[in-house]
Amino acid sequence: MSFSDKYSKVFKYLLPAPFTIAVLLTIFTFGIALIVTLPEASSVGDYSLKLLQFWEGGIWDSGLLVFAMQMMLMLVLGHVLALSKPVDLFLNLIVRSCNSTAKAAALVTFLTILVSLFNWGLGLIFGAIFARKVGEHASRFNIPINYAIIGAAGYSGLMVWHGGLSGSSLAKVAEPGHLKAMMSGILPDDQLTALPEQITYASTVGSNMNLAVMLLLLVILPLSMYWLGKKSTGTKLNLPHEKTTEQETGHAEGAEKLDHSKIFSLLFGAIIFFYIGFKVVDEYDFNLFKFFTPNNINLLLFALAVLLHKNFTSFLKAVDEAISGAAGILIQFPLYFGIMGIMKSSGLVTEISDFFVSISTATSYPVYTFLSAGLVNLFVPSGGGQWAVQGPIIVQAAADLGLSLPKSIMALAYGDQLTNMLQPFWALPLLGITGLKAKEILPYTLFLMVIGTLIFLSGLLFF
Repeated sequence: MSFSDKYSKVFKYLLPAPFTIAVLLTIFTFGIALIVTLPEASSVGDYSLKLLQFWEGGIWDSGLLVFAMQMMLMLVLGHVLALSKPVDLFLNLIVRSCNSTAKAAALVTFLTILVSLFNWGLGLIFGAIFARKVGEHASRFNIPINYAIIGAAGYSGLMVWHGGLSGSSLAKVAEPGHLKAMMSGILPDDQLTALPEQITYASTVGSNMNLAVMLLLLVILPLSMYWLGKKSTGTKLNLPHEKTTEQETGHAEGAEKLDHSKIFSLLFGAIIFFYIGFKVVDEYDFNLFKFFTPNNINLLLFALAVLLHKNFTSFLKAVDEAISGAAGILIQFPLYFGIMGIMKSSGLVTEISDFFVSISTATSYPVYTFLSAGLVNLFVPSGGGQWAVQGPIIVQAAADLGLSLPKSIMALAYGDQLTNMLQPFWALPLLGITGLKAKEILPYTLFLMVIGTLIFLSGLLFF
């Protein structure tokens, strides 16, 4: 049995479904809070009920539920964009140059990373569809390729997305008032007042550290996959050609003509784009870094999705296909919010933060954050869910140590995205589209992870 077979078997044996993991983490957090934060004057029974109240308060926190909806829309609208006819035509054009494993791996990696830096949902599906089209092209022209390497290349965007425009934690801290609302009741008044109203993308996505890291990823990862493709042995494939999700809608009558009207959908999308331009000029004074908040990102994605689909019928058909991918966010995020409610209201966040402060220095803290975020991501396979659970700990520890908050948040982002190359949760859509198995792409995603680790750590230590 190969290493990848053994790894896949162990991973499947040790880890249940993500929802089950969220339930186990809830129980674990409850138990730790009960042991560590039990007041002397309170009985175990009374405090257990109190913790359950904290848990319920976290689940139904209105601000966090808005956050869940924002993340669902980012995934769904990005997926809808990837299913549009213009994207399909673009890929059909690009795939003509993919006449070897090395060229295809480098091109798929580069474009998938580039797209994922714009939107993670778009990048996830774009990479999967691109990899599939490379396989179909190779099958049609009898070109021997290593299809598993191409599949891993199509998944590479999940290792860079959190440093881009749709990074969950970066989008939320760019939202005015989010940090103070999240840390209310955790930090003392003086530290809470000292928190910035928002941390714009200029300090996170557009920071010198992140720009350097992303540039290195865009250069080194495609070159590494090109080298890997050169060293691999290809085989001939027999993949059937899959049609695009856009199909002719047939004859429409009466009011249905609006559903199928290209002019109507283009007009609607153009109006939204006009309004977005107005906001950039009037509200943000041409400062795009301030523009990128979760709501504005989703508004932009919505306008693009409407414009790139030929009519509302096509748009809604793509939404129907994309919505299933958001099921995990819908049902798991409330459990993560419950965990946050327990940690925040019980004082467990402070206890954990104090531990990190006691063992950290200005140099080691970002590294500890990066490594711990990578570990947490194996159990909480969602950047948004991880921010809800780990974000308060990072913010308080950074405040106590007097360290750069944007850099600490970027350390979490890097760690969270890195171990997606180990965690198969988000690979499921790609595996379904390409027809590959997790054990087939795993050796190559591990290769990507090793390179990514070196790049991320270099960025955190150098800047």
